Amino acid sequence: MSLTVVGTMAFDDIETPFGKSGRIIGGSATYIAWAASNFVKPINQVSVIGGDFPQDELNALTAKGVALDGVQVKKDEKSFYWAGKYHMDMNTRDTLATELNVLGEFQPVIPDSYQGSEFLILGNLTPQVQLSVIKQMKTRPKLIVMDTMNFWMEVAMDDLKKVLKEVDVLLVNDGEARQLTGEVSLVKAARTILTTMGPKYLIIKKGEHGALLFHENHVFFAPALPLEEVFDPTGAGDTFAGGFIGHLAKTKDISFENMKTAIIVGSAMASFCVERFGVGRLREISQDDINARLDQFVQLVNFDIDLI
Repeated sequence: MSLTVVGTMAFDDIETPFGKSGRIIGGSATYIAWAASNFVKPINQVSVIGGDFPQDELNALTAKGVALDGVQVKKDEKSFYWAGKYHMDMNTRDTLATELNVLGEFQPVIPDSYQGSEFLILGNLTPQVQLSVIKQMKTRPKLIVMDTMNFWMEVAMDDLKKVLKEVDVLLVNDGEARQLTGEVSLVKAARTILTTMGPKYLIIKKGEHGALLFHENHVFFAPALPLEEVFDPTGAGDTFAGGFIGHLAKTKDISFENMKTAIIVGSAMASFCVERFGVGRLREISQDDINARLDQFVQLVNFDIDLI
């Protein structure tokens, strides 16, 4: 049931209307691993860090079943760093600082111990790096999931399109889906992506408004749990992705019906993530917490109707 996760392990410095985090651990691979490790082990982590990345954070990941053989440690360099400030609506943010550091020259290497992974998720990185990982897999994984962002559509669209032809599931937000296709309608954007670009499945994340899953002529909508307080939305999308791929890897079922369940699981995990800065909440949740949260989602969309 092994899962390989490729992405960043980083430092974040976040300011929201609720406070300031100071320098904390973040990065796409970090959030994905913390979420997915509740469902499947081992998590084969692929990333790069500097000598400043805390050993106790690595130990905590190892204790959760995360293998770090594919994490490059450059002792004399600094880890990737991002600082941002969220506006009152928590949907918009300003980037205050971005320091690539070790990420600038990152060339991932897939260890032999990771070969044979049935599931692969590519966090938001340069398309060239994402493609190099796929090419290094001696046996194609059962399912390849990919996240990307608007920046790569602006500066590396040709490379991005090459990667898209190699993946099964694409994760983007609504603005990115429109930018990628030039379509205003999300349904038309989805059709364009699924019929001309490569992926068989498309997930469009809509933040606090849930997520849409598209496959052939099928559409499924998963709501986001209405929360009284959203403390920090950083990493929620990656946590969603971790829950999604974690459930699929656990069940080994990549049917559309099971992906519907996986989206609900991802949404549940994301709802934990936003309750505290960084991965703080993800570090402490139990299986009972996850089950209770999933039950809340069931109640959220459960209704009876007599058709006329």
